[in-house]
Amino acid sequence: MMSSHVAGLGLDKMKLGSPQSLLDQEEADDQQLLEPEAWRTYMERRNALREFLTLDLSPHLLKRHHARMQLLRKCSYYIEVLPKHLALGDQNPLVLPSAVFQLIDPWKFQRMKKVGTAQTKIQLLLLRDLLEQLDHSRAELDALLESPDPRPFLADWALVQRRLAEVSAAMDSFLTMMVPGQLHIKHRLVSDVGAAKIPHIRLMLSTKMPVMFDRKESAAHQDWARLRWFVTVQPATPEQYELRFRLLDPRTQQECAQCGVIPVAACTFDVQNLLPNRSYKFTIQRAESATLVYEPWRDSLTLQTQPRLLEGPGLSHTIREVVF
Repeated sequence: MMSSHVAGLGLDKMKLGSPQSLLDQEEADDQQLLEPEAWRTYMERRNALREFLTLDLSPHLLKRHHARMQLLRKCSYYIEVLPKHLALGDQNPLVLPSAVFQLIDPWKFQRMKKVGTAQTKIQLLLLRDLLEQLDHSRAELDALLESPDPRPFLADWALVQRRLAEVSAAMDSFLTMMVPGQLHIKHRLVSDVGAAKIPHIRLMLSTKMPVMFDRKESAAHQDWARLRWFVTVQPATPEQYELRFRLLDPRTQQECAQCGVIPVAACTFDVQNLLPNRSYKFTIQRAESATLVYEPWRDSLTLQTQPRLLEGPGLSHTIREVVF
């Protein structure tokens, strides 16, 4: 039995056969042409391939991987500074991550941030390439399974097995690369500060789930808009955000000033002093961090304020944060 895990198959050299509608008749003809032992071998190998496609390379599994890939493209990536060896109960402040970070040479750390950015980009590109290979492999293996030609399952079975092993290796690589790994440190990041105990440190890449607008709870009114956002995995400590807004298609120089960046410490905010019956674009992201290495995506939302009422309150001239 073949491996229960899943790169490109290269089955193009094989001749794949007729449509599914002809399979039953073709199978009956093949059974008459093949010896009973050869027919049993043929069916066993076809069933093995069918089981592989059902369990290890199913459309449902690939769909889940595509969804996970879309999520990874929206995540924020950070460098995490950790002591290499943290003994249980060690109270030495030098082993604490916050203290270790203070000992790192700033110039060397900036260089490592560039390495982290490059490593993250390469990892995402490789993941995309591996997922494309898995999609292509699924299509080719499925076509092989539907083919009435018994030759790949009899004379060319070693080639099929080799292709399945390549698929399994590609799947293993894909699953492994979905988790950010350790950064390679070529040089020491901690300068010699004369301390009695200089800790060994390691740098890890970590991800934070994307910040996304709550589109059901975000709405624009006549001269103000309420924005709500969320993170699918809530952080252990409160985070700082930046909410940006700007008027789309300003008509005057004064309207060009209808924009701004607002620091927010909550997950909801009211932006006021907006123009009625106009479209605004809002963007949300985490506040800038010294350990951020890559943030390829940020959520945006376009809302249109309601038309001005004949008798209604005047425009407010304040921007305030909503606290619940």
